[in-house]
Amino acid sequence: MANYEVGSIIEGKITGIKPFGAFVAIDEQKQGLVHISEVAHGFVKDINDVLTVGDEVKVKVISIDENSGKISLSIRATQEAPARPASKPRPSGGGGGSYGGGGSRKPPQQQQKQGFNTLEDKLKEWLKQSNEIQADLNKRAKK
Repeated sequence: MANYEVGSIIEGKITGIKPFGAFVAIDEQKQGLVHISEVAHGFVKDINDVLTVGDEVKVKVISIDENSGKISLSIRATQEAPARPASKPRPSGGGGGSYGGGGSRKPPQQQQKQGFNTLEDKLKEWLKQSNEIQADLNKRAKK
């Protein structure tokens, strides 16, 4: 039986799948667990959508419990993280007035104060606009 070290990357084979993760055989005597949170970089709702018994996978040893002999593995640690499109600036509103304001940027202090009250105020404004439109439509329908 080979000795495995935390941080080493090895090849393994999926031997079993449970809702919480996948068991990976790393040699004839040893197997480890890849927790569902360590399968991929994104959220995995159903592990069966990503892995199948018999799949050959590359895994990284995350931890080894000396007492129980349990080995924790990660598939996502062997994969490059997907690039985030965070470099694109977000629109500042002002496109159709739906976000309230002609594109003027507020100081950071004011942005942090916004929350549910802002949404509540917007809802009141939308309801008022809706009622005005409905009243106008009713007037036209009576003509």
